[in-house]
Amino acid sequence: MAHILSAVSGSQQDVVQVTRALVSVSDKTGIVDFCKFLASKNVHLLSTGGTAKALRDAGLEVMDVSEYTGSPECLDGRVKTLHPKIHGGLLGVRGNKSHEEQMEEQGIGKIDMTILNLYPFEETVRGGGDFNQCIENIDIGGPSMLRSTAKNHAATTIVTSPDQYEEVIKCIEDHGGTTLTLRKKFAARAFSLSAAYDSAIANWFTNQLEEEKPVTTRVYKPEFPLKYGCNPHQKPAGISSILNSKLPFDVLNGVPGYINLLDAANAWQLVKELREATGLAAAASFKHVSPAGAAVAVPLSDVECAAYEITPEAAKELTPVALAYLRARNADPMCSFGDFAAVSDIVDAATAMILKKEVSDGIVAPGYTPEALEILKAKKGGNFIVLEAIKDFYPEEIEYREVYGMTFAQKRNDVIITKEHMANIATSKKEIVTDSVVRDMIVASICIKYTQSNSVGFAKDGMMVGVGAGQQSRVDCVKLAGRKVKTWYLRQHEKVLGLKFKAGVKRQDRVNARVRYIEGDFTPEERIRWEDQFEDVPEPLTDAEKNDFMSKATGVTISSDAFFPFRDSIDHASKYGVSYIVQPGGSVQDVQVTSAAEEYGMAMCMTGVRLFHH
Repeated sequence: MAHILSAVSGSQQDVVQVTRALVSVSDKTGIVDFCKFLASKNVHLLSTGGTAKALRDAGLEVMDVSEYTGSPECLDGRVKTLHPKIHGGLLGVRGNKSHEEQMEEQGIGKIDMTILNLYPFEETVRGGGDFNQCIENIDIGGPSMLRSTAKNHAATTIVTSPDQYEEVIKCIEDHGGTTLTLRKKFAARAFSLSAAYDSAIANWFTNQLEEEKPVTTRVYKPEFPLKYGCNPHQKPAGISSILNSKLPFDVLNGVPGYINLLDAANAWQLVKELREATGLAAAASFKHVSPAGAAVAVPLSDVECAAYEITPEAAKELTPVALAYLRARNADPMCSFGDFAAVSDIVDAATAMILKKEVSDGIVAPGYTPEALEILKAKKGGNFIVLEAIKDFYPEEIEYREVYGMTFAQKRNDVIITKEHMANIATSKKEIVTDSVVRDMIVASICIKYTQSNSVGFAKDGMMVGVGAGQQSRVDCVKLAGRKVKTWYLRQHEKVLGLKFKAGVKRQDRVNARVRYIEGDFTPEERIRWEDQFEDVPEPLTDAEKNDFMSKATGVTISSDAFFPFRDSIDHASKYGVSYIVQPGGSVQDVQVTSAAEEYGMAMCMTGVRLFHH
């Protein structure tokens, strides 16, 4: 059984004046100004190597650690600070008679603060360093000093990141030294950093041996609290970054919620991948972590302009990113009510003006023009959420999720669907798979990649026109999405376009009224309120008129996140103008499904890539 040590007694102080600090950093951001502040408070600076040079070059008086210890650096710098005068100065318990006598006998001075970063081990691995280079970038002295300082936080302050410098400065200015509260907080962060650092080394080293990892340590840094989680009773809630990493977004305006950020994370990946795969500006409209719509910048027809309430002249003036969002929002404008938007390009004033008139919670984009940002910041009484995606953010290859006491790990679904995935055409009519068809196949496939499974999606002219999400049966996905496709088509029927609304009927009310007119299944009470929105009560849109209009539908693409297990999905899709199919394939029923596609004159591509999303 291990021997458990007893606590070492000493004096307890809240505020500790800093008289000597040890500085050894690889990230020199802000270090000169921080040390100038310490020097102004008569703090004696100890340092090593490049850090000492940087401080001297700035005119600061610095003592080399080797001079302080009387032992030169050796073994190619592997041994610099591993010395009793360093660790004794950090670990000696203040107010403990025995410790202080030993320190005096051995000439060990107190060190009140350590400022350090650890060798960039993870950056070396990411940069493709070979085994020996990665080994050399395993820090020994840094973690040793970190742990010594953090352990003795009753008297010593460990500073591990430039983002802590201002807090230390303010604490010293306000109190004349560091407080116990600050030292405890910094010690906790330091131990977390040490755990993450050692975990990264252990994981990498084990991977080199191709053995199962003995342990995985995930260390998170809380970034900001959230009002609540999915529901108001789910408190507390918050957002954290992975320690030593950053969040993928900066918050420019508003206060995002739990579901907002889930929408933003998925929507941003969707539009980013659409941009990469098609070369066109892309947009998405998200609700509850699935897209209501997604699109790329393809010019509008005159009838689409009428259905989307924009004049052809105004449509021609739209910028690509504004055009993409207008299409995305109009895939299913009823479901897009209160959406979270994402666009692939810089948001300009034209895009901001479209968002301004829509009911929407927020947007994520790679940037904003000054004019656009001001328009958006004024929306929702100043509460519209504006997120800016970090350009150089790269998520880790392995992602983790905690559910009911279990931690799931998997490689990120980082496959980018491109035209190469559409090369395997399983049906005979290969010639009809044109460039524009491939574009729609890509749009539909990337959209369902970020849709809750099971899912299928219908696309036409660069936009989703129906998304069926989260059904247990694939044919039910087709039926759900197909109903939306039918609604999208019938919004372009002349009787729908000719509805005469009373003055003052709001935009979203007009959207909803058109959908209910198409559906036609009013209750008596509902019909009274619905009819009151019009100058003249509209004649019904009959089933015969709907069927006749839909019989002319063509050129639609359907994509499925997994194989079609039976031909029933193809039979049902044929009712909505489907001419093209894209799916992973791999079912024992592939022959039957292919035969069904042939019967309807459809072209079908098999990508070989399943796209489940949960």
